[in-house]
Amino acid sequence: MPKLPKYLLIGSTKAYSGKSATILGIAHQLQQKGLDIAYGKPLGTFISANQTAPIDEDIEFMTQVLKLPPERLEWPLLSVDANTIHKRLLGEDKTDYGQFLKHYLQEPAGDLLLLEGPGTLEEGSLFNLSLAQVAAAIGASVLLVARYHSAELVDCLLSAKQRLGDYFLGVLINDVPSDQIEVAHTMVRPFLEQQGIAVLGMLPRSSLLRSVSVGELVKQLEAEILCRPDRLDMMVESLTIGAMNVNSALEYFRKGNNMAVVTGGDRTDIQMAALETSTQCLILTGHIPPQGFILSRAEDLEVPVLSVDLDTLRTVEIIDNAFGQVRLHEPIKVECIRHLMNEHFDIERLMNQLGLEAAVTA
Repeated sequence: MPKLPKYLLIGSTKAYSGKSATILGIAHQLQQKGLDIAYGKPLGTFISANQTAPIDEDIEFMTQVLKLPPERLEWPLLSVDANTIHKRLLGEDKTDYGQFLKHYLQEPAGDLLLLEGPGTLEEGSLFNLSLAQVAAAIGASVLLVARYHSAELVDCLLSAKQRLGDYFLGVLINDVPSDQIEVAHTMVRPFLEQQGIAVLGMLPRSSLLRSVSVGELVKQLEAEILCRPDRLDMMVESLTIGAMNVNSALEYFRKGNNMAVVTGGDRTDIQMAALETSTQCLILTGHIPPQGFILSRAEDLEVPVLSVDLDTLRTVEIIDNAFGQVRLHEPIKVECIRHLMNEHFDIERLMNQLGLEAAVTA
């Protein structure tokens, strides 16, 4: 009888806490140790319609980055959108999805099946696919990913421990600001360990991981690309609004790094000032075309210029939202998370907790 795989379910206390990044980092380290890794996602999201058949973008991404064969993938039992929720609420869908979780047990899938859980502890409850319900159905250990905002994070994790019970394996605390690192290490971590919550890693904040590609901004803003469409892979780490006088703007821009500068299409002085500093893209509002010499200078400096048919306030709102919902799908971010996880995550402790042994020695 083949050995059944072990299950590690990665969940989070809030959406966009870094589940995919954590899975990627763990999988990479375990693969380096010669372990056979599989990946699954019971509750599907981020469905791409630009396919002959709909496909979950996270699964597509993980498959490519981890080089997983089809037999090492477990597809979603359900892809949640407004339509599936409405059917459930109206009683048109009475499926017991919890029962379907048993299919994850039917076939062996390597040494460890990494399952990406819902975005919160509550998400999926409508379909019997919440984090706790999935863990109980398949006997999975749960690793939580929590984005650090303050020491008040402790409350959230203590509550999660009560809800998850014996399935709760530990936590990875992500995105710790530089001015909070000492408190996190000397106060938060020891306290959580005393409460029986294993802290398997604490990742410092990375401006790169929080960044957004110019291409993603084009998509979110439905922007017209006026020049350098070949440089949409440039990463934007901060947003600056060019609405002041040119002297103040230049001083302000010089303090920024890898900026997207939003300004009016008629503000030629601000546009030129931005191009002479660390600007990754210019975003011109009001759908006003820039002067030819601005585009010429941007071409020389390889800075994409975008035009949006929006006012400045709405443009900034969309970009802020993009920063708040950053995903991992750029190669430079993949390398960054691998480095951070190698440096700050205790993979040996995780393996001991799961009873895994390396197949190769480093």
